[in-house]
Amino acid sequence: MGDHDSPISIHGGGTLAKAIVSQEQGHWSVPDGTILSSGSKRLVAFVIDVVIVVSILNLATRGMIANALNISLWSSWDFHYAVAFAAVFLTTHWLYWRLTGLAFSRSLGQKVLGIAIVMEDGSKVESNIWDRRSFAKLLYLLPVVNLYFGVYELARISQRHTHQSNLDLSVGTIVAHSESLPPASRKNIR
Repeated sequence: MGDHDSPISIHGGGTLAKAIVSQEQGHWSVPDGTILSSGSKRLVAFVIDVVIVVSILNLATRGMIANALNISLWSSWDFHYAVAFAAVFLTTHWLYWRLTGLAFSRSLGQKVLGIAIVMEDGSKVESNIWDRRSFAKLLYLLPVVNLYFGVYELARISQRHTHQSNLDLSVGTIVAHSESLPPASRKNIR
């Protein structure tokens, strides 16, 4: 076959497997060498993040933040206190995810587990994307609703070759092991 052209042609670099997957599924190809994060690792990072924020809120409010989930307070005439605590609870989580995302390109829980968030092409996630990601993650904090959406998103992560949740797809991000990202993608990760 030395004189003949190869019957296999790969456009855009990468491995043959990545080229086939990206052509068949009409989707981008993951930066070379990138190891995508599993759903279980992402779930553990989320739990670590919630524990960090709730611990800080408990200290700052001397345990009063628990009223955000107090059913008897929600059903009383003083339900506006529960609404206020819920607003503080959700706003604090939103700020935490947004600010740690901007500062580190990941939350502290993700940092502990060695994963990071980048755009599909490996570039830095911009501020407006962190806003959208942080706001959408608040859904996972709402009692009962979080069970349905959490299980659904974990299933989607395990079913997709890109390990993306619906949230990742909507904003164009991937969650990967930070050390596996190409050096150009790693420069913004702290």
